[in-house]
Amino acid sequence: MASSSFYLSPQQRGEIKARSRSLWWRLEIPTWCLIFAIYGGWFSVVFFWSSLGPLLGTPLLIWFTAWYMSLQHELIHGHPTRKAWLNQLLGSLPLAVWYPYGLYRDTHLQHHKNEHLTIPGDDPEAYYFSRRSWESLTPAMIVVVRLRNTLPGRMLLGPLLDIFSTLTGALMAVLRGEWRTIAMWLNHGIWLALLLFWMAQQGVSPAYFVLAISYPALSLTKVRSFYEHRAEHAPEARSTLNEAGFVWRLLFLNLNYHLVHHDLPGVPWFALRRVYFADREAYIRRSEGFVVKGYREWFRQHARSPVAVDMHPFAAGEPAAENGHSDYDYQQDTP
Repeated sequence: MASSSFYLSPQQRGEIKARSRSLWWRLEIPTWCLIFAIYGGWFSVVFFWSSLGPLLGTPLLIWFTAWYMSLQHELIHGHPTRKAWLNQLLGSLPLAVWYPYGLYRDTHLQHHKNEHLTIPGDDPEAYYFSRRSWESLTPAMIVVVRLRNTLPGRMLLGPLLDIFSTLTGALMAVLRGEWRTIAMWLNHGIWLALLLFWMAQQGVSPAYFVLAISYPALSLTKVRSFYEHRAEHAPEARSTLNEAGFVWRLLFLNLNYHLVHHDLPGVPWFALRRVYFADREAYIRRSEGFVVKGYREWFRQHARSPVAVDMHPFAAGEPAAENGHSDYDYQQDTP
């Protein structure tokens, strides 16, 4: 199987070495500023909801909620502290409603096994299907998948499908008596109920927040993850490099440089762009040309035309599962 090791050019190594010596990097001052900005902005918008009104308050709260989800991702990867319990404390409030922090943390760290990227059953964030799963779909379900694989469809249907899958997983955990998961969901539910109660006192109804703010915020995150990974033999060719504009980079905390992040998850968000442009051509070669000139390109190309993310091209069918290999491993190990 292709190696997931990576090479940093001398320019990139020099950039990381020079920047990591500064207090700006070592203390993660931008990340702390980000935490204060997101929490301060989110709670201020709710507190002043009556003065702002829904016309101004709604887009502001959508932005801060989506931004909070980007922050949770940083916390999972050890920013701004190396203390996992403190990062969890900073990211556990259910400002985005749908997922307990612990659930997101566990599945996302599994996703970061680069040799498993995109592989159904191995990568929990994969959009691809195994051969068995794909062949079991009805024609109506295939239509839904094709629609989901357009960018508007991903934004409209993607959150709904994710929420259904997450809640189904929670129900199965209850039926199996998985007490750690049950406790995680109970804690999430209690804090969410308290948060929604407080919001209602400020004039933001729970139904309005869930449907008009939290769901659109989750839809925004689907822009970033729309075609973030593709099925390729080389793990380093599976993650995109999206040269997005400033507003998108700020909202997604530079995760558009996704191959850089997968190579170097310990590098903080504010340094990813510098590492990328320290030797841009080296990263483009590593990605095997998986480069996008901003999210506008995705909107233009895939407003109606679905991206080809359906049955995984390396899926080999039943024998792989029976022998305990991933579909990708089976394909690679078979003459």
